[in-house]
Amino acid sequence: MIGRRPSDYVSLAPAGADCHSPQRIHVRHAAWVGERLSERDWAIVEVVNRLRLVRSDQIERLLFAELSGRSRVVTRGRVLRRLADWQVLDALPRRIGGSPRGSSGSVFALGLVGQRLLAERQLIAGSTPRVRHAGVPTDRTVGHMLAVSELYVSLDEKATGIGAQVETFEAEPACWWSNGLGGYVKPDAYVLLVHGQVRDHWWIEADLATESLPTLKRKFLTYLDYVARGQLGPSGVIPRVLVSVPSEGRYTAVRELLSRLPDPANQLFSVITERHASDYILQALRD
Repeated sequence: MIGRRPSDYVSLAPAGADCHSPQRIHVRHAAWVGERLSERDWAIVEVVNRLRLVRSDQIERLLFAELSGRSRVVTRGRVLRRLADWQVLDALPRRIGGSPRGSSGSVFALGLVGQRLLAERQLIAGSTPRVRHAGVPTDRTVGHMLAVSELYVSLDEKATGIGAQVETFEAEPACWWSNGLGGYVKPDAYVLLVHGQVRDHWWIEADLATESLPTLKRKFLTYLDYVARGQLGPSGVIPRVLVSVPSEGRYTAVRELLSRLPDPANQLFSVITERHASDYILQALRD
């Protein structure tokens, strides 16, 4: 089964909490908010929960694409401000990219009310709550999470155009997989794409050139050891591993590193610059 660490999830407060306690006040506010969330609000909650951190322009591309021009930006801004005011979302106290005056660079995590409401919704649906929060991420972690989020958004945008579907996309730690030795294979994301009868499985390593090449080599050898021991991944297959890198220089260095690894590294790993990652995955799906 997919490995998940208990510390990455939020537990529900007892339903019978003291009515004079701060938790009870929070429950009442959450109930009030829950009655007012639209289907699009819930979709935003779900995608932020799945990815942990999402930039506001990424949310716009995913869930406001039917709007055009100025109304798209204005509506997105109004919705995200409302969800932040209600504590459904938390806006990080920094901007990543974009204009200092704009909101395209605002980064959102799931807020306390969003965590509680989503956990309750999952319980009602009969599933174990899997509600994820980003904690207090460093700038490096923020950049890494947003790179994974961008891959998901780009895949979702482009898959529709070729009649494909992103059936599953899980970011870490939900994508971690038991290695058969009591630990985990720890990709940054897992992707399952479907096109007709074709189903492609990928593990993603989003490299931002912040780790040394020896560190990357150790990570790649972990995958090769996993394969050598006959272990399988989701749906009983071994996903291919896509290493996305930020520049042509890093691409050359990682390709050279992979070329020196033992078989089946040449079949298991692919490396591509991050701006071409979604196109590479979708082209592989069609081939």
